[in-house]
Amino acid sequence: MANHKSSEKRARQTPKKQARNTQVKSSVKTLEKALLKAIDTKSKDITESLKAYTSKMMAAASKGVLKKQTVARKISRLSSKVSQTLAK
Repeated sequence: MANHKSSEKRARQTPKKQARNTQVKSSVKTLEKALLKAIDTKSKDITESLKAYTSKMMAAASKGVLKKQTVARKISRLSSKVSQTLAK
C-alpha cells in the first residue's frame, strides 16, 4: 500500500489512465481493421475511413497514447495503400 501522499495519488490516477489508453488503442485498432477491410473490398467509403483513422491516430499521438513516429509510419503506409487502390 502507498505510504506517501504522492504515491496514493499515483495509485488513484494510474488505473484511470490505463483504462483511457486501452479504450483509445482499441478504437484505433477497430478503425484500422475497418479501413483495411474497405481497401480489400474496394468500397466507396475508403477516403472517409482513412480520414477517420487519421484523425483518431493523430489525437492518440497528441495525447501521448501512441508514439508520433508510429502514428506517422502507419498513416503513411495506409495512405499509400489507399492511393494505390484508388488508382486501379
